[in-house]
Amino acid sequence: MSTPDKRSVRIANCSGFYGDRIAAAREMVDGGPIDVLTGDYLAELTMFILWKARQKDPSTGYARTFLTQLEQVLGDCLDRGIKIVSNAGGLNPAGLAEQVHQLADRLGLAPRVAYITGDDLIDRIDELTAAGVALANLDTGQPLAQTDRKPISANAYLGGWGIASALAADADIVICPRVTDASLLVGPAAWWHGWAHDDWNALAGAVAAGHVIECGAQTTGGNYSFLDEIIDRRYPGFPIAEVAADGTSVITKHDGTGGLVSPGTVTAQLLYEIAGPEYLNPDVVAHFDTLTLSVDGPNRVCVSGCTGSPPPPTLKVALNQLGGYRNTMTLVLTGLDIPERAAYAEQLLFEVLGGRERFAEVDVRLLRFDHPDAASNPEATAHLRITVKDPDPRKVGREFSNATMELALAGYSGFHTTTPPTPETEYGVYWPAVVPTQFVEHTVVLPNGTRHIVPHTPPAQAPADHVATDATDAQPPATPEPTDHGPTERVPLGRVCGARSGDKGGNANVGLWTRSDEQYAWLRSSLTVERFRELLSEAAGLAIQRYELPNLNALNFVVVGLLGEGVASSTRPDPQAKGLGEYLRSRLVDIPTGLLGKARFVIDRVRGAQKP
Repeated sequence: MSTPDKRSVRIANCSGFYGDRIAAAREMVDGGPIDVLTGDYLAELTMFILWKARQKDPSTGYARTFLTQLEQVLGDCLDRGIKIVSNAGGLNPAGLAEQVHQLADRLGLAPRVAYITGDDLIDRIDELTAAGVALANLDTGQPLAQTDRKPISANAYLGGWGIASALAADADIVICPRVTDASLLVGPAAWWHGWAHDDWNALAGAVAAGHVIECGAQTTGGNYSFLDEIIDRRYPGFPIAEVAADGTSVITKHDGTGGLVSPGTVTAQLLYEIAGPEYLNPDVVAHFDTLTLSVDGPNRVCVSGCTGSPPPPTLKVALNQLGGYRNTMTLVLTGLDIPERAAYAEQLLFEVLGGRERFAEVDVRLLRFDHPDAASNPEATAHLRITVKDPDPRKVGREFSNATMELALAGYSGFHTTTPPTPETEYGVYWPAVVPTQFVEHTVVLPNGTRHIVPHTPPAQAPADHVATDATDAQPPATPEPTDHGPTERVPLGRVCGARSGDKGGNANVGLWTRSDEQYAWLRSSLTVERFRELLSEAAGLAIQRYELPNLNALNFVVVGLLGEGVASSTRPDPQAKGLGEYLRSRLVDIPTGLLGKARFVIDRVRGAQKP
């Protein structure tokens, strides 16, 4: 049971991805009191990157930058009793734990190190399929056995109870593999407050807080649509979640750091890379449509009321497969007759290469940046971006990129490229699936070397054919009837709503939210699936899921298949859909005039609230 008299635990984040700000760990430890320092290093693409690193050196497979950060703060964390929890273990948590011991020895320190294992299923694929686990692709339904691509990594998303067990055994550092991003907060919060496995609402609140801080500065003003709300334009401070015994949290940052924590920045992150409001995790289903946000002071936002329910009977599995090899060359076109010159270049290039059919896949995109009567030479240019893929690396290597240079003196006038000829690169294909929990042995290796099996939380009752994904299984709510909101002006959609977009494997999500109830009423009635498709021509022919979160004045759209077979395989210039939301905000729509004045008022109010 929880202990309601215990103070909130202060959990800080120092990394949102592999390659994030190195100085963040030092800044979070030096910036003020914290109890736990966490870091999130793993994305779907990162697992493929770590696999490639391990092919060169089998002793690796973890996020090396974690060690750099740890060296800067380990002594102070031990002195102050700050626990360190990170998923930097990646594909080799035991290997990273050993590196931590070696680092500590060099520093003359003796931390108690635990690590989590059991997520890695790559050597059990045949066993699982023989047992009837189809590992079917969550987006297409295709069983894994029906693809001839070779899986090279397969990792189940683990929950937070292994972390809680390690901390209960007095670990100073807990090295995790592929746990869910939110688990990095759920585990420490559950340990701190003594939660039970069925404290659903408290666990759900922790999942919400974990989801908010997992991406670092993206919660504190980074990637935020409304730049005019941010008074302090210094590099944003990283986020802290003060988690209370009932799961309520306050999202904040250290005093004196840049950026902004507001209901808007927290809403943006809550909408990031989700599908339906039911956010599935191994320990609980958090219902994001039940939580509320309130201002708790300058740069302090309270997240409360998130309800939880038992988790599904399955764990999500992230598989990566070898897709083959790829190469991209970008040709620059300048001035007049851009479409005609692009078509001519494409014709000549594939004539030199012996035809498009020589390649398994060809993607050609004409990207128009040019303007008539441009004021400068760069403003008169467009890019012809040509990508080829094939299982044979020779076809798409220098044979392809060198061929583009044969157009230099024989093609269109003004020919040049953005890069010299490039070699091929190996790419991966992302394959999301689920596995019943009973096939995964969540294990924690405690500081004394003993191994402890972590029991899975009993799942919700579900039909035998239930498939759990990150989205709700329920049908999205019916689209409301349009309503009359008075006279309109044709202006960008972003004048009344913010956006946060990202990738979920081969799908893209776009969360849109408003800063007033009146604006949301208009957005909800106006932005139907059909209207969304009109604004995003790339979605033609693709399934679109629409979800409502009225408690956040938000809509969330999932465009199924927009990113193909995942970021490593996608040929879009923006393969992770990071700019998709801002593109939608730039589209011109008819917005009621009265709502535009309301937007200006809200901006002024938010800016004023930042002043102590």
